Amino acid sequence: MKYGFIKVASAVPSVKVADCVQNTKEMEVIIAQAEGRGVEIIVFPELSVTGYTCQDLFREQLLLDAAENSVMALLDFTRQLDIICIVGAPVVAGGLLLNCGIVLQKGKILGIVPKTYLPNYNEFYEKRWFASLQDLREMTIRYAGHMVTLTPAPQLFRTADGAVFGVEICEDVWAPTPPSNHLALAGADIVFNLSASDELLGKHEYLTGLLAQQSARTMSAYVYCSAGFGESTQDVVYGGNALIYENGRCLAEGKRFSLEAQVVEAQVDVESLRADRRNNTTFVNAQRRMIGENIRFVEAEPAQLRDFVLERHVEPQPFTPSDETMRQSCEEILNIQVMGLAKRIVHTHAQNVVVGISGGLDSTLALLVCVKTFDKLKLDRKGIVGVTMPGFGTTDRTYNNAINLMNDLGVTVREISIAKSVTQHFEDIGHDAAVHDVTYENSQARERTQILMDLSNQVGGMVIGTGDLSELALGWATYNGDHMSMYGVNASVPKTLIKDLVRYVAQTVDDASASVLRDIIDTPISPELIPADENGQIKQKTEDLVGPYELHDFFLYHFLRHGFSPRKIFLLAQKAFGDNNGNDESVGRYDDTTIIHWLGVFCRRFFNQQFKRSCLPDGPKVGSVSLSPRGDWRMPSDAVSALWLQEVECLKMQN
Repeated sequence: MKYGFIKVASAVPSVKVADCVQNTKEMEVIIAQAEGRGVEIIVFPELSVTGYTCQDLFREQLLLDAAENSVMALLDFTRQLDIICIVGAPVVAGGLLLNCGIVLQKGKILGIVPKTYLPNYNEFYEKRWFASLQDLREMTIRYAGHMVTLTPAPQLFRTADGAVFGVEICEDVWAPTPPSNHLALAGADIVFNLSASDELLGKHEYLTGLLAQQSARTMSAYVYCSAGFGESTQDVVYGGNALIYENGRCLAEGKRFSLEAQVVEAQVDVESLRADRRNNTTFVNAQRRMIGENIRFVEAEPAQLRDFVLERHVEPQPFTPSDETMRQSCEEILNIQVMGLAKRIVHTHAQNVVVGISGGLDSTLALLVCVKTFDKLKLDRKGIVGVTMPGFGTTDRTYNNAINLMNDLGVTVREISIAKSVTQHFEDIGHDAAVHDVTYENSQARERTQILMDLSNQVGGMVIGTGDLSELALGWATYNGDHMSMYGVNASVPKTLIKDLVRYVAQTVDDASASVLRDIIDTPISPELIPADENGQIKQKTEDLVGPYELHDFFLYHFLRHGFSPRKIFLLAQKAFGDNNGNDESVGRYDDTTIIHWLGVFCRRFFNQQFKRSCLPDGPKVGSVSLSPRGDWRMPSDAVSALWLQEVECLKMQN
């Protein structure tokens, strides 16, 4: 388990009913191939040694003996292998016959887990042959040459590198209180389910929803493996479901109704799951019920260290919805922003709002939210006072876009140049206007904020903030300048997502407005606080100064959402933005040196700029990551970044 990842697999062999020898050979081939691909834990279907559909043959001693012999063969086969295998077989325990998952590794039985809930309705009649875990009293039996303790208590298995997993069988997960609930609360990071669930119209959709919800509710990885081709089709058909979920998200899914054996693999991020659990006080509180519970922990055998290669897909833009959900997600985010602002307007009895319009992305989104809010409240759009404040660095492109957008949307347009007032301010404080330093830049930003604040007093309204989540993370805002407002509608919307929101709105408005919005999207991001170049083009480009926002948003997501270290964030970024990310042309390509450089910038700025986030205006949370000092991120402004920067330096030396 390097970097917190462990590779698991769900294997659906082609079986022959009651032919234990053939079924075992089939599993041995799969196990050997999976071991070669670095799989650490593999699970097979319910009763995979015999086949699930043996029916009354389970009463035959010959079949039961053959199943035990096959488990012995699997033990011998795996004696020199590191992989942990979970196979299904009938196990006799005194006067009971149990439907079990057998966990084995390196020629040893680590444990045997009986099925808890036996379906005995409709097409299922397992109680005809099997007893339940609930019928079992703790005992030690001799099975496949091993002395094995069978217990009704929850059993957890721990790999040598610390991953913890549990086992449940088919119907167990369909029960009102699945055993996996207790396993997860007791510490299982991963739950493996050996299953034999038949196919019915609509059942697959229900099953995938059930497994997604169970993995999300228990904040675990859930590896499901169901019987496939070869099981008896006397009355039902088995489709061979192989599914791997991680906290509600499907990592891998097999092909149903395959005539061939199939193995579905995925790397599970155990570190991420544990971080989510620690952060979720509801989960922590629920664990109290396990205090005093008799949990049986079984330690797995050590495994040989291998070179680690990250195989799973890493989304380069984690804040951005998928193409399939883009429209719905954008609509949802805009509704959250609109409802937040609407409540503030109603509460303050404001009839007007004031918003600075620069012709850039952030102020454009803020203006669009204002317009949608006024429309929802049935207020006159003229109550939206859009203010463009050209200064020393304003270009014709952004100025014209700002004016055209405000006119197209029918809001009140105010144009107030800051050149004269800022020049006077330079004289007052004795600053040389030819020196384009931080004083030169911040004086302009604070002058604009003063204008907006005073105008809001003049019209009896409030200033709507335009700054976004990415800028807040990097501190890319002037303290008591654009940093300040009465309500910040974009406060938890990252830069990479703002483009999608503006692009979505562009699809819903008239052609003239859409043309302006598209040009705003294509305009380089800039505060325009430095004079334009000799061609009148934007000279001060934000991403040249602080780094690409797609990288910083990626860093921010994994730093806040999962609490990952720079070392792991770098690993993920290599996968997301390196040449091995496929042919996705929508994101940039960055070499290791570039990623590490901007990662260092992110860590340094994130810590150094916390003081700005400690006094943020109110604003609505729209996603799982937010920097509100009241609701989401509480960090001392004088925290030291040494640990994180030291790790970045180590990455530099290693690369």
